[in-house]
Amino acid sequence: MSQDLPPVAPSVTAELVEALPPRLRRRLDAGVAKLAARPAVREGDTVRIAVDDETDVVLHAPGGTVTGADAIRCGCLLAPDCLHRAAAASAAPVADDTPAPEPAEAGEAGEAGEAGEDRKEEGQPEETEATATATATATAAAGQRTAARAVFDAAAAVLEAGTDGAGAVLQAELLRAAHTARLAGLPRACAAAVSVVTGVRAARSADPEYRLADLAAALTGVLGTAHRLPHATGPDLAELRGTARQPYRPDGSLRLYGLFCEPVLTATGYAGAVTWTADADGRLYTVSDVAPGGPARATGAADLAVRIGDTALTHRELSRAGLAVSGATVSPTGRLGAGAGVRAVRASGAAWRGEPLDRLWAVPAAEQVGRALNGGQDLLFLEVTVTGTVRETAGDCLLADCAGLPLRLAAAHDDPALPCRDNLRLLAAAGGSRLRIIARLVPGPLPRALLLAAEHPTDPAARVDLGLDRLQHADLPAGAVAPQSPAVPAGDRDATAPLHLLRRRVHQAVSGGRRVLAFAGSGSGDGARLRRLGLTTAADLLDGLHAAAADRSRDAFGRLLPADTGRFARAWLAAAVYLDTVERALCAGAWEAAASAVPSPGPGRPVGAEP
Repeated sequence: MSQDLPPVAPSVTAELVEALPPRLRRRLDAGVAKLAARPAVREGDTVRIAVDDETDVVLHAPGGTVTGADAIRCGCLLAPDCLHRAAAASAAPVADDTPAPEPAEAGEAGEAGEAGEDRKEEGQPEETEATATATATATAAAGQRTAARAVFDAAAAVLEAGTDGAGAVLQAELLRAAHTARLAGLPRACAAAVSVVTGVRAARSADPEYRLADLAAALTGVLGTAHRLPHATGPDLAELRGTARQPYRPDGSLRLYGLFCEPVLTATGYAGAVTWTADADGRLYTVSDVAPGGPARATGAADLAVRIGDTALTHRELSRAGLAVSGATVSPTGRLGAGAGVRAVRASGAAWRGEPLDRLWAVPAAEQVGRALNGGQDLLFLEVTVTGTVRETAGDCLLADCAGLPLRLAAAHDDPALPCRDNLRLLAAAGGSRLRIIARLVPGPLPRALLLAAEHPTDPAARVDLGLDRLQHADLPAGAVAPQSPAVPAGDRDATAPLHLLRRRVHQAVSGGRRVLAFAGSGSGDGARLRRLGLTTAADLLDGLHAAAADRSRDAFGRLLPADTGRFARAWLAAAVYLDTVERALCAGAWEAAASAVPSPGPGRPVGAEP
């Protein structure tokens, strides 16, 4: 996947790949690799790729996105039925057919974009008892059930092949299913399918941002949504369908205080910034500016003016200042609308240790984690003491003590254009410093979060947006020295070993496909060990996964028949959902155990404050 190319709509890629004859489909992956290695030159809305000295592929992207097959042109003799057009679409990032979620939801859905506003029309009747009853008994339409099955089958085929075998043809089939789901009114299934394709492309291109766990979560999301939707009713059905646009509701007048600003940089070619604010009651609101772009836009958007009312505040300034809004409109996730009737002016801000923001840090950490795990906001407001770093496979993590709880803080972004990881290394040198931080929860058996913002190491009145501001050695306390990075403690490995026996098989299937679990003896002993440790359900799921992988029937001549991809996908999905559920329970238990070990803070006293 080349970030130099503009995002291409899923339907465009699916149409171009489907039009190829079989002999060209077999050469498509090689064509994608060749084209992705060629330089791309951007001229306004047009991107030109030189295939050779005489042939160019041109992508026309008005508004930053390729939305039609005729917008990709090639100068070779076989055009328009050539391989180059399909290869260019397959090498480009996948554009969102639907508006993107907030950045906090980008790990699950995979991608970000700028959404418009949908408001309830005046005079629209309120929901009556009859309509409420009809909603509660509603079932998926026939077209939606068909679209959901198509998404499930296409995603199951990707899982069957694994990232190693899921080439451009299988990706295009999943993109076609995603487009069908969008037309059938299933935006959640569409977005989940697109996120899987994005993850597969990142894996096949050795993208440094690729994470196997993220792709496994994306596959769990799309298979789970498509599997449940045909049988869902009422509120469950509405949730599984999703919403194409977030509804904005009037919220009167708001007095907001800036908290921090974070960059947005996604695998689908969207970038920008989101500023988080809070009102006097501790409710969180966001102001976003996300559009097609790369790392340069992610860092530069913080210095653009917020698009609310007539205020001239930039995102960076708003994160330290305040905002008075009248006629505000707000989405269910707290995003502020920028409609014509919204008025906003600059107001004074507040310090993290002053009212009213101080109360955000007064909520016990375990309570904040429980709220996040139950579908609420996943930001954590913690007071920690920096204790050093710990070495992990993905890089060093900052170790901190949070009210007696050992906490790991990882960088929110790994892109070298953003200062997240450099700032993390410098903060590690401020060992012993007590800081208030804002982090995003990472569910798992060990307390872990992504570090987003922190107090300045030597000036508690100042704050640092760790994805935008760059710390210097002069910002550290005098005599600060970076501690050594120890290996992962043995106790941590022991704590995660039982679930690891199942997790590694689930992840192996994502990368290598069904065949890696079909080998005789590939899981020998794991099921017995899980049973000895009391994880009987995990053992049964592991045995069922191996059985589904190895189930290949033969015809009367002894030839292997096509594998039952649906059975294997359902067995894999059951194991993945079990892992997610257990890890969330372990996550809540880990934070609650720490909370029970320390006294509850008194009124107005932050968690972990000295008595």
